[in-house]
Amino acid sequence: MATAGKVKKENLPSWDLTDFYANIKDPAIKKDIDKALSKAIAFEKAYKGKVEKLAAAGLLKAIKECEALSDLIGKLASYAFLSYATEVSNPEKQAFYQNVEEKINDVSAKLIFFSLELNRLDEKKLSGFFKQKELAFYKPYIRDVRAWKKYQLSDKEEEVIHEKDLTGRSAWVKFFDQLEAKMRFKLKSKELTLAEIMEQYVSHNSTVRRDAAKAISQGLNTHLDTFTFITNILAKDKDLEDKRRGFKEPISSRNVANYVEDEVIETLIKTVKANYKKLSHRYYKIKAKWMGKKVLNYWDRNAPLAEVDRKIPWEEAVDIVMKAYHDFSPAMAKIARLFIDKKWVDVPAQPGKMFGAFSHGTVPSMHPYVLLNYKHKVRDVMTLAHELGHGVHQYLARKQGALIAGTPLTIAETASVFGEQLTFRALLKREKGAKARRALIASKVEDMLNTVVRQIAFCEFEREVHSARKQGELSTDQINQIWMKVQSESLGDAIKLDKDYAPYWSYISHFVHSPFYVYAYAFGDCFVNSLYAVYESGKVKNFEEKYLEALASGGRLRYYEFLKPFGLNPKDRKFWQFGLDKIASLIDELED
Repeated sequence: MATAGKVKKENLPSWDLTDFYANIKDPAIKKDIDKALSKAIAFEKAYKGKVEKLAAAGLLKAIKECEALSDLIGKLASYAFLSYATEVSNPEKQAFYQNVEEKINDVSAKLIFFSLELNRLDEKKLSGFFKQKELAFYKPYIRDVRAWKKYQLSDKEEEVIHEKDLTGRSAWVKFFDQLEAKMRFKLKSKELTLAEIMEQYVSHNSTVRRDAAKAISQGLNTHLDTFTFITNILAKDKDLEDKRRGFKEPISSRNVANYVEDEVIETLIKTVKANYKKLSHRYYKIKAKWMGKKVLNYWDRNAPLAEVDRKIPWEEAVDIVMKAYHDFSPAMAKIARLFIDKKWVDVPAQPGKMFGAFSHGTVPSMHPYVLLNYKHKVRDVMTLAHELGHGVHQYLARKQGALIAGTPLTIAETASVFGEQLTFRALLKREKGAKARRALIASKVEDMLNTVVRQIAFCEFEREVHSARKQGELSTDQINQIWMKVQSESLGDAIKLDKDYAPYWSYISHFVHSPFYVYAYAFGDCFVNSLYAVYESGKVKNFEEKYLEALASGGRLRYYEFLKPFGLNPKDRKFWQFGLDKIASLIDELED
């Protein structure tokens, strides 16, 4: 069982990247870069200006060559990024990552013409090509390329945008990551990293939480002018490109990338906002009552409800998740176990490491890797379940190849949130005490509110910032005001937000890395709530098999096709309401 207080010192595993290369000085890296450039030059020479004239056999050959090149440059990019992710402040790793990116940019610039020329192919001609089985395999790839046809610019413009990204958006993202990794927050006599101060922010001790909250605010304020500048630059950069491409709204480009209609996402956002009172406003009033307060200070929002801080050793966390996965599907647990046994996971929180967690799918010729910042909390166990869900999904999808394995965000959060749900149910099953069960259910509700309500509020923050930026440069005060407004609307009267909370928008990396990514979490949570309800009902035969098959399809299926075998229709507003009602039912249980 989990223990109270401290756990014994553990040797938490770090990932082994030697499946890629021996180290960042491995001569094989230069050989692969040279090979990629040589093949890209040959590919451009063979096909540029000729795609429209290719017969079916020629088009198939070109696509397969493009696929092999994509895998090779993806391997190089993945290794450079993963090497950098655990040592963001290391100058040697910074230089290596940048240099590899520059080389890959040179290679991929040679391939831009291919998708542009694919979009010029006649629809009737393509339909005839797809009658051939081998070429039909790549139909989803061509479908996804052609989704951008309407927003495609001239060949020269596309080349310039691609080349300039290296010193534009991509450079600002790196600068943000390096700044965040170097930041330190003063808590009494200690200087803590962002990951370390965030751990204190959810301490069992209310005084520690308050002091951590103030320290976070003070630390963020120190760099707020820089964060404001980055936000303005990237929002303007996006606006300029969106205008060129003809996107109606700032969010539209993300929707096209996710192959989802604007109106579906608008329905999701409106439905979640209509449920703010029923969900977050109501829950935080209940929590305030439990804590003997009329309102909660913002640093109490995620305060643990257990009487002691529960510490879960790493090995126990692995056992919990593996058992939960195995009880659902032994095949899924077997894949998840590979990440632990083969050192595909980097676990310890340490200075200079990227904040948060992720699963990086790398490329089909390799395998995914998971990054964590494990701190022995129940939430960390759920994070492990979440990221291993991503990892299983990415591992299964490899058979689709480099051009189809990747999934849009509308589907990408499915396996991760499903993995969390399985683990939550397993934890709940083993808890017998009423207080412990209440704390566990409350923790799950808070995770779901953070996944759904908070992320939609984040999305609304982005929409308002990007819209306001169209009118001119935004001041820090303007961005702070937008942040405070959307947060107040989403959290309700039971949460007290003072001026120290105003700069908290600035550490959220999704705003910088992937504008409007955040709604994918809400999409995924509602998606999985409905999917899990079907699983529990037992109405779909061989659910586990169908589920793993759907994951293995990678980017082959659109979000509504993914759910079709389970009898669900995400284009119906009731679908989203049903997902939100599952959260409400847990709050009902707590209220009772």
